[in-house]
Amino acid sequence: MPSKTPVPVLTIDGPSGSGKGTVSRLVADRLGWHLLDSGALYRAVGYAASMADIDLTDPEAVTRCAQSAKIRFRPNDEGSDTRVWVNGLDATDEIRTETCGAAASAVAAIPAVREILKAKQLAMRKRPGLVADGRDMGTVIFPDAPFKVFLTASAAERAKRRYKQLKEKGLSVTISGLQREIEARDERDASRPVAPLRPAEGALLVDSTGMSIEEVVARVIALVHTD
Repeated sequence: MPSKTPVPVLTIDGPSGSGKGTVSRLVADRLGWHLLDSGALYRAVGYAASMADIDLTDPEAVTRCAQSAKIRFRPNDEGSDTRVWVNGLDATDEIRTETCGAAASAVAAIPAVREILKAKQLAMRKRPGLVADGRDMGTVIFPDAPFKVFLTASAAERAKRRYKQLKEKGLSVTISGLQREIEARDERDASRPVAPLRPAEGALLVDSTGMSIEEVVARVIALVHTD
């Protein structure tokens, strides 16, 4: 008979630029678990809405967009990374811009959109386990997850990290501008009425300011291995 033991889930929540995406990928790889990048789903909807010139303050229009958007996650040719396709277009790089991040924050505040994407996220809970990266993974989507982490860092630190990433892609940005955008998004995410950004009850709090990626990964994996 199949085991009735729930599939284990490790949730890693935190604000934009905290490093949770990189940490989640590394942890999932080392544990041999599946990975859910929930932020990519919201960014993809924001991207689709922007491409369709939809007013992000129009909940009904954005909800229709979320329902109709064709979002696919596909490995790249080398199989070492995942590309995000939206309505037939490879939007991997575009959805990582700060503009698309702001759009994601806006659409994520719409309850109907969250419900549409919730089912997609729950369906990814498969054996041997799932590492779920996002903002409400431990509080809303997987409240029963046995392992929960809230990863953060100072706004200044996050702006520096983001600046380096975007400059390497040839984008014209400034650290001061990025920090303002990050602080504004933090405020929106923490104050929104639906699934506000906050640590899940019992979550391990990790401030990655001044820490290396390897140090953060080690702390997160230890949470699973010492349970």
